[in-house]
Amino acid sequence: MGEHHHHHHHRVEGDGRRRRLGAVFVLTATYMGAEVVGGFVSGSLALLADAGHMFSDAAALALALVASWLSARPADPKRTYGFARTEVLAALANGVALMVTSGVVLREAVGRLSAPPEVEAPIAMAVAAGGLLMNVIAMFILHGDASAGVNERGAYLHVLSDALGSIGALVAGGLIWTLGWTWADPVASLLIAVLILRSAWGLLGDTVRVLMEAAPAHIDVDEVRRHLRELPQVAEVHDLHIWAITPDQVCLSAHVVAPRVAHDGLLERVQRKLREDFAIEHATIQLEDETQHADVCRTNCQPGAATT
Repeated sequence: MGEHHHHHHHRVEGDGRRRRLGAVFVLTATYMGAEVVGGFVSGSLALLADAGHMFSDAAALALALVASWLSARPADPKRTYGFARTEVLAALANGVALMVTSGVVLREAVGRLSAPPEVEAPIAMAVAAGGLLMNVIAMFILHGDASAGVNERGAYLHVLSDALGSIGALVAGGLIWTLGWTWADPVASLLIAVLILRSAWGLLGDTVRVLMEAAPAHIDVDEVRRHLRELPQVAEVHDLHIWAITPDQVCLSAHVVAPRVAHDGLLERVQRKLREDFAIEHATIQLEDETQHADVCRTNCQPGAATT
């Protein structure tokens, strides 16, 4: 009963996330055309940069939406972990897209610094203000999902960086309109590109960590080993591996050495310890007899191998 409720809760939660991603996709795709037209009419690079980024936003949101749908599919004999990592792959693609977008904007902005073109500031500001409003609404819709997983975080970062782009275009338009500072447009574009690059780098770091099956950043492997060794009659813990299928789905495998007479109930105690101290729900534990382990290790183990 509890397991059924758990799966039902996650399915409902996933459906809600997909609806929110879909709503933001429609908002983004709709306003993107207005920014493209406004950028060409006004001559604002900051606005065109924001429109280009909004295009990548729409593509990223579509990708996140498809990945979210695929990840909900059940496991099969070929994919025993299911399709959960499609969301990680989508986040990786979104991180790369953000970096490419920032590189294109940087290149164009540097070229315009030497000879800033004329910009129709009122038009640029009006379109940028509309874009900012749209992005604020989108951020409000996605805010609760920003910490749900790397896929949702990638989508949220796209919208956040686009909001920054709208602010940059708005400020640049104001400086050009009031002070005649035509260089403000490419400078704003440079700042936007750097902010996008920073967000993309953090997202890529998180996704690569998952794909390399490194231990999650919030879990100290040595501390996990120490906690398990503190259990009564546990003599050793070795072949300890901790990785993540997705950032919120952590797995662990380990060999726990203890006297055979202590094996009864030990597995349950180990799993409860991992669940309560580290929120690790998926653990595969192999219990080993202390005497047999010592005999094997005397003949086969390299120095320190028993504690790796």
